[in-house]
Amino acid sequence: MMWKPPEPLPISSEQRQTLEACIAARKTPQRLVLRAQIVLKAATGMANHRIARELNTSRPSVLLWRRRFLAGGLAALTEDAPGRGRKPQISPERVKQIVEATLHQKPPAATHWSTRTMARAQRVSQTMVQRIWDAHGLQPQRTRIFKLSRDPHFVEKLTDVVGLYLNPPDKALVLCVDEKSQIQALDRTQPGLPMKKGRCGTLTHDYKRHGTTTLFAALNVLPGTVLGECMARHRHQEFLHFLRKLDRETPPELALHLILDNYGTHTHPRVKVWLGKHRRFYLHPTPTSSSWLNLIERWFRELTQKRLRRGAFASVGELQMAIQEYLDQNNRQPKPFVWTARVEDILAKVNRCKAILNSLH
Repeated sequence: MMWKPPEPLPISSEQRQTLEACIAARKTPQRLVLRAQIVLKAATGMANHRIARELNTSRPSVLLWRRRFLAGGLAALTEDAPGRGRKPQISPERVKQIVEATLHQKPPAATHWSTRTMARAQRVSQTMVQRIWDAHGLQPQRTRIFKLSRDPHFVEKLTDVVGLYLNPPDKALVLCVDEKSQIQALDRTQPGLPMKKGRCGTLTHDYKRHGTTTLFAALNVLPGTVLGECMARHRHQEFLHFLRKLDRETPPELALHLILDNYGTHTHPRVKVWLGKHRRFYLHPTPTSSSWLNLIERWFRELTQKRLRRGAFASVGELQMAIQEYLDQNNRQPKPFVWTARVEDILAKVNRCKAILNSLH
């Protein structure tokens, strides 16, 4: 009796492309790679025993995945038969117990669990705890800072400020104004080592203080330019000086809408008198505990990260020169911050936070 070669396994061009991509992907499990290779070789009409020899597997495995593919297509290659595969090392009840302990209990004399303390408390391995936390998205070692505003006029102020961002008025400038106070002129006690291949740059942990300065800044929202000046203090006198600077260095025919916080110098009686004589200035205070509404705070973060945090300054004058250099560079190549959050979305998020806090207390 003559041996008859097997019929080529029917496969579409789309299925072939999917299987080839599965084999080429670096993160594809090896069991799926083997099954895809069996199907592709079977599609050429290659004998089953030869496929098994080339892929270093058994002939029954080749026959199994040929049948599975014929019956269920590509989806059948990802399914394992019931009872096959690695058995779970821990019961679902035990997993639930560890999750509940992570969420609602604290270890003795500590504020949060680590994988080691949880492993000792639950008498499982540290690796098992880490796997359970990863599967449930738990990170006890991390926290995020928040503060909900208690301003009774929160909604009105929020609507006012966001309206300026999303729909700025005609013939006017929208300026985000604030002071970055107590910027320290810090000089390292020893010179750091430069960065090289395999090693990052270094800074000494200790430093010498050479005084402080305060940066008054106004971010022009649309173009992203910043008007700023360093001063020794941040009283209402300095704030008035900065307002006069804004009055001189902006087109006189434009109204100025200033978004600022509730710092006492902004509402000083002398400031109110000056604003009463300069009618083109309109102040828009942010709600209390809502500095995130003022885009100048975002610019201050850029200044800190890119110019101040890793800098070394031997005097206040040197610090002020560095800040002015950053201001000049920013204004030569401004990159405006684009506000996209709507009032409704912000209020919905705030209400969710309030509901969660009320449920916990």
